[in-house]
Amino acid sequence: MNRRRFLEMGTVIIGTGWFSNYLLGQTNAMTTSKEQFEVNKTEQEWRETLTPEQFNVLRKHGTERAGTSSLDKIYAEGVFTCAGCGLPLFTSKTKYNSGTGWPSFYQPIEDAIGTSVDRTLFMTRTEVHCHRCGGHLGHVFNDGPAPTGKRYCMNGVAMKFEPKTES
Repeated sequence: MNRRRFLEMGTVIIGTGWFSNYLLGQTNAMTTSKEQFEVNKTEQEWRETLTPEQFNVLRKHGTERAGTSSLDKIYAEGVFTCAGCGLPLFTSKTKYNSGTGWPSFYQPIEDAIGTSVDRTLFMTRTEVHCHRCGGHLGHVFNDGPAPTGKRYCMNGVAMKFEPKTES
């Protein structure tokens, strides 16, 4: 094998690995954050608590495929909570159909989320995480409706829906 062929093969192998991670929505994000949160668990404790899909999104910063979440079509009155710790994140009053295939909201519940800069996939985005456990929820974009102009594009698998109960 000549040197040129060796370099071509190496490029293909590395590119295939990167591209497959891109398609699966996975990054090299750490399972545990350096930031301290109210709810802290070991990687093993998170694995025992969450489904594999929830673990991939909440703890590994993965992304579910568009159109796969049942939460995308829920507009009943209620609250969307973190699947990792149960913190109320969004109310159904701020939910709207963004046409993206992911549950979208124009405003979170006050003090429910945190944000950080996400520089994965050769772009800079604003990542949204749960304020209590640090679980990755999705991203926020500046193309949403009034009154905020924001689109909180969330992974449905990272949340649970609690319908309003009659009291």
